[in-house]
Amino acid sequence: MAVVTFTTDFGTRDSYVGAMKGVVLSLAPDAVLVDITHDVPARGVASGAFVLAQAAASFPPGTIHLAVVDPGVGGTRADVVVEAGGHMFVGPDNGLLSLAAPRPRSAWRIESPAFRREPVSPTFHGRDVFAPTAGRLAAGQAPRDAGPPLAEIVSLPDVRQDRLVDGAEALVIHIDTFGNLITSVRGATAPEGIWTVDIHGRQYVATGGRTFADANPGGLVLYAGSGGQLELAIRDGSAAALTGAGRGSRLCLRRGS
Repeated sequence: MAVVTFTTDFGTRDSYVGAMKGVVLSLAPDAVLVDITHDVPARGVASGAFVLAQAAASFPPGTIHLAVVDPGVGGTRADVVVEAGGHMFVGPDNGLLSLAAPRPRSAWRIESPAFRREPVSPTFHGRDVFAPTAGRLAAGQAPRDAGPPLAEIVSLPDVRQDRLVDGAEALVIHIDTFGNLITSVRGATAPEGIWTVDIHGRQYVATGGRTFADANPGGLVLYAGSGGQLELAIRDGSAAALTGAGRGSRLCLRRGS
């Protein structure tokens, strides 16, 4: 029984996600369908790539990950299926799949008529190209049957840094629904002590800790997040709202207040 996940910027108000699921189930009625998220910021390819990479590793081998954040739909970018790490990834070749499907990987263009609906809408490849491909894969077809091999896929730069050091500069690579700032610094262990965080020329004092409870109510805490990245949060509040930081904002992290 195949598992198919969905990651999009479609939201849930419209019928788009339901239509894709219907196409997959029409080809693989026994497939298990799992929503990772449909709340990727509109046209936020890099945010979608990060979210997909964070979640995909938790799924069993053989999972098919369908991802659509596609501001270039109908343009020149390729439709692809990628095999990496025992998983399969289906979506536009715009960098969205690159973090979740690291090298070594194999990729194929989706060109076979059996992997596409006809007619293909120029604005809804999620339903007419990617969902049929995920359905065919879930039904047992090999990814190489989708079309000719592709030498390489488009890759986003991996801005993640190795570790936290005094004076480190970091980027905000994602903001979750709680307003927590997920940074480019890898964080396997909790930072210790007091840190000064400079964002947009303003300075904030944060406590290094293991979890939110290590800060006072309303206080900033710097901690190793569940996804393996250093995060900045406010206990009982939103760090994004307080600091005005957005994706791509630069942080300078220094020991002491």
